[in-house]
Amino acid sequence: MRDGDAECALAYLQAKADMDSSFFCRYTVDKESRLANLFWTDSQSRLDYECFGDVLAFDTTYKTNVYKKPLAILVGVNHHRQTTVFGCVVLVDETIETYIWVLQNLLVAMNNKTPISVVTDGDKAMSAAIRSVFPESRHRLCVWHLDRNAFANLFNTEAYESFIMCMVRYVTPDEFEDMWKKMVDKHNLHNHEWLHEMYAKKKKWAEA
Repeated sequence: MRDGDAECALAYLQAKADMDSSFFCRYTVDKESRLANLFWTDSQSRLDYECFGDVLAFDTTYKTNVYKKPLAILVGVNHHRQTTVFGCVVLVDETIETYIWVLQNLLVAMNNKTPISVVTDGDKAMSAAIRSVFPESRHRLCVWHLDRNAFANLFNTEAYESFIMCMVRYVTPDEFEDMWKKMVDKHNLHNHEWLHEMYAKKKKWAEA
């Protein structure tokens, strides 16, 4: 924490707080006195959350910085369909406890306003944290991540396209079940582990 980048980062954030009375910052320190988790948001982000925080997207830029620490961006969309940043956090790890810490601090910063829906990439620890901190919020899976995962797991192009249709078509639940069965039968995917996992989560991603 002393004489290094962590100290400089905290000094920078303190300077932001000196200029912005609504600036919010929280951090934790590990047993070796090193900076662990770091969460921050400013007055504009807090105001944006008050207006547009009904839907929260929670994504992690995975360890692309020099310290190999995950960077989580908490975002939404405003009335101009522009991405709006609600807060940022550098994580010590990606455990349930760490994600709970993040969401709890988000609640404190945002005057206990909980989102109606939370969109994530499907990380299991993140899902558990959402259930714990936002039990009333609807958890949905990100279409972009699902598309990428489907492409990586379904080597048959026709099967991939069939899955995408199951995901995006506005049909009734019964019609969805029929589409799904036809896809599985046609491409012999009865024992496909990833598809079984996705089917169990269908209420989190299927338009139906």
